[in-house]
This record gives sequence, C-alpha cells and structure tokens, in this order.
Amino acid sequence: MRTGFPDFRLGSVLATSFTGTLSERYGNAVERIPTPHRLVDWLAVNGLAVDSCTTAQLELARELRESIHAAATAAAIQDALPASAVHVINDRSAQGRAAAILTPEGKRRWQLGSASCVEDALGVIAADAISIIAGERDGKLALCASPSCRAAFFDTSQSRTRKWCDMNTCGNRQKKARFNANQRRRSAE
Repeated sequence: MRTGFPDFRLGSVLATSFTGTLSERYGNAVERIPTPHRLVDWLAVNGLAVDSCTTAQLELARELRESIHAAATAAAIQDALPASAVHVINDRSAQGRAAAILTPEGKRRWQLGSASCVEDALGVIAADAISIIAGERDGKLALCASPSCRAAFFDTSQSRTRKWCDMNTCGNRQKKARFNANQRRRSAE
C-alpha cells in the first residue's frame, strides 16, 4: 500500500465505500484516490485487483463514483434518480466482465478475468450500486447527518436509524462539537 495518502474509509457495502473515496464533500473535501495507482490500491483492498490504471480510467472511476453518489442521495431522500447518473451506472455495469464466485465459506466474491482491467472492476461496483439503489438488499440508503459530509451510506442496523456514515469520523466529530458547545455554554453561565 502506498504511503502519503489519506486512509481509505472501508465499509461493508462496496458501492457506498467507493463513494467514500471522496469524503467531506461539503467541507474540506478529501480525495482518497488522487492518482491512478491509488485507485489500483483501493480496488485491491476491496477484492478487485487489477494490474494497472490509466488517468483516463481514473476519470471513468470518478465519474462512476459521483454518479453513484448522486443516485444514492436521490434514493435516500426518495427523489427522482438523475438520468445522467443512471446512464453512467448502467454503462459501467454493462461494460464490465466479472463473475460471481461462491467461496467455501458460503460468501459471494467477484472474480475478474485474467486480463482484468479497471472497467471490469467498475462494472462490479456499478452492479453493487444497482442492487442497493433498486432496493434488492436488506437495508436502507441514508445520508450522513454531518453537514460537511452528507455521504450516502447503506444502513443495515436493526432499527435502520443510523445517523453517520462512519461513527469513527463523522459521528465522533459531531459528538465532540456538541460536547464542546455544551462546555462553552456551561462556562458562560
């Protein structure tokens, strides 16, 4: 793994984890895949290893990421899905070549072909996005309550009332801000 870059924010849902490669969208944005090599790293960490990535493929990946974010955000607030986002997600899904493989542990894993490329991995991510946006999986799309983040995430908690995309970052930051505001208020009394 290359050093000198922000850590990846990994989750259990591939598509929404992918949208998390750009965090704090409404604050000081953090790009977690700033280079083609960094996209290769992210794909490898998520079981979609490819040998290389070009700048053009990185741009395709970012376009898919933003399209998934736009469609997931619309789905989370029960708004109409943006046609341009749907088009990009469908195109990436149709262009990818990957096979679903059943592991001995009974889990699904994606297998890219021997001559796999970034487009194949993006096809898997797009297919995952389709399954969550279409409501085929047990869970609910939601938006992070942090005003600087607003990341779409897939809530699989029992109550489906999760507020933060990541409790270790956005949740803790909001709790700390609330605590500090309460301390200041008490000091002023």
